[in-house]
Amino acid sequence: MSRPDPRLAALWVASLALVLFCGALGRDRLDAFVAATPLPVLAVPVGAEVLARDGSLLRAFQVGDGRWRLDPGAVDPLFVDLLLMWEDARFRAHGGVDARAVLRAGVQAVRGGHVVSGASTLTMQVARLLEDGTTGTWAGKGRQVRLALALERRLGKDAILNLYLRRAPYGGNIEGVRAASLTWFGKDPRRLTPAEAALLVALPQAPEARRPDRFPAAARAARDRVLRRAAATGVLTAQAATAAMGEPLPTLRRPFPALAPLLAARLHRSLPGALRIETTIDAALQRRAEALAAQAVDRRGGALSAAIVVADIHSGAIRASVGTAAWTDTGRAGFVDMTLVLRSPGSTLKPFVYGLAFDDGLAHPETLIEDRPTVFGTWQPQNFDNMFRGTLSIRRALILSLNIPVVRVAAALGPARIVQALARAGVPLVVPQGAPGLAVVLGGAGVTLQDLAQAYAALARGGQGVKLSALPGQGASTGVAMFGPVAAWQVGHILSQLPPPPGARGGRIAYKTGTSYGNRDALAVGFDGAHVAAVWLGRPDGTPVPGAFGGDLAAPVLFDIFAALPDVPLAPPPPGTLTVANAALPAALRRFVPAGEVSAPAAAPLDPLRVIYPPDGAEIAAPDLQVPVKLRGGVPPYTILVNGAPGARGAEVLLPGPGFAQVTVVDAAGASASVQINLRP
Repeated sequence: MSRPDPRLAALWVASLALVLFCGALGRDRLDAFVAATPLPVLAVPVGAEVLARDGSLLRAFQVGDGRWRLDPGAVDPLFVDLLLMWEDARFRAHGGVDARAVLRAGVQAVRGGHVVSGASTLTMQVARLLEDGTTGTWAGKGRQVRLALALERRLGKDAILNLYLRRAPYGGNIEGVRAASLTWFGKDPRRLTPAEAALLVALPQAPEARRPDRFPAAARAARDRVLRRAAATGVLTAQAATAAMGEPLPTLRRPFPALAPLLAARLHRSLPGALRIETTIDAALQRRAEALAAQAVDRRGGALSAAIVVADIHSGAIRASVGTAAWTDTGRAGFVDMTLVLRSPGSTLKPFVYGLAFDDGLAHPETLIEDRPTVFGTWQPQNFDNMFRGTLSIRRALILSLNIPVVRVAAALGPARIVQALARAGVPLVVPQGAPGLAVVLGGAGVTLQDLAQAYAALARGGQGVKLSALPGQGASTGVAMFGPVAAWQVGHILSQLPPPPGARGGRIAYKTGTSYGNRDALAVGFDGAHVAAVWLGRPDGTPVPGAFGGDLAAPVLFDIFAALPDVPLAPPPPGTLTVANAALPAALRRFVPAGEVSAPAAAPLDPLRVIYPPDGAEIAAPDLQVPVKLRGGVPPYTILVNGAPGARGAEVLLPGPGFAQVTVVDAAGASASVQINLRP
């Protein structure tokens, strides 16, 4: 038989003596002794949490010393039952020190020379955790006893238990049952299996030596000891305990949730001191949007990033906010929230120009407008493909996203009017150089993706402005109309007729794409009867991305977003909407004629404009690079273009060199005809 350790025995005898001495002091003197106990800081700091609309965790933040420590919240009652069974069965009965347990442990230690059973109560453990104290000295144990008695007097059982649930060590920088449950099981501790609860009970006794990712055998043995005692004491049935012992242990330390990480960080900074930040984010939709953003950039590689905003058009509540495709990737500037960065909107502002014109009575979707070479001051805009379509309806011009017709309408409205209308609806445009010019309607201004989504939300709401926000109750109508409901519906109806990306269903949403100058930004924005969504792809540093177009890159992501949302039809036309063909329109609306221009008389139909020579597809030998052009029909004078640029010398065109060339003729009425030829030297 081994000899008793005199130091260990002395420690337990001293503890027992202290308890007996305190009892001998008498009730009054004991009360005074406990009341005079200096207490440590009882407020245990916990990290701030940003929550989804359903209360699930989007992102948590560490406390000041870098530890993961969270408010425990709701904890599975089984965990509490197992904890008290294992650590302090008489927790609800004693006053901080369990005299029975001290007497029993002291006698056993003296007789056996080693610790047979512990006497430290849960309250004493909390006292040690609050002071980061030791228990290996008489002074440490004495201080722990006195503090435990004081805690019981001043806090009560539930508060003491809550302190343990916050401060219990689980290895490394993990403290508290909630942080531990998220780390090892990836979920909150409100619902735990018996095996999970038993592991969380066993870990604090030796948090480093029992880590299941490093020492699985020790972790399993400790967990199973808890389960066996639970079966012996009736906390669990023998069958439940046996089944729990068969469950596998977690093998990896899980990362803490990080949904909407940039939004969460922004809210955390803007609300200092707030420990619980509720949002309107839909966790499932946010997860889907982040996956779509990552997939979109992975297909392209490089330093491409993406951003997405999804919101409820009625309440203004943001349901998903993706600021980057990879928030930990510094190569993609993942730390930059691209939903709030000023970027060119490309062609996405064109619908608002037409909406203002419809509202002012200047035009109708079926109004005819000219798409032909036009100079505005010193600026001669070109269409994206350097082609001209002649006379066509505004509906068709918007569907094709033609530049010249929208600039003609913008010139009639005035760029300042357009900028002011957007600003009134809560969508400020940042113009780089002083007063806005006509180029703003083609993307010559800065706007954030969230504000762009806000503009389209107003369009979906019949022209009524709305403020988007991720904070509950902060999104709301601005009370300011961008334009009337009829104009808003007319624009939305046109946008619903845009062809969808390959494989997507058309007609479900109204949407518009945009590509900024130099292919720096690819955009798609759209809405249905309940939601608005905006998608951006590009490089955060503004470097051009060759081949990046809104229709190719951003539109498929936009349609995938709406595929994850309930199908809510677009609104029907409001009362008073004029839905007729061009011939049935009032005479003033049949053709768009800005002030100062004279409309061509409604004469008999002219012969259609045709290029008689060279014939389409001809292969021509012309060493001097000059080819004669012969025309028939149309309204003179004519404008002849080669590959979209002026190239006429009288009745001949000068070609830039051998090879294929596109020759286009536009007459005074805006009609056009084109042929393609192959020039041999």
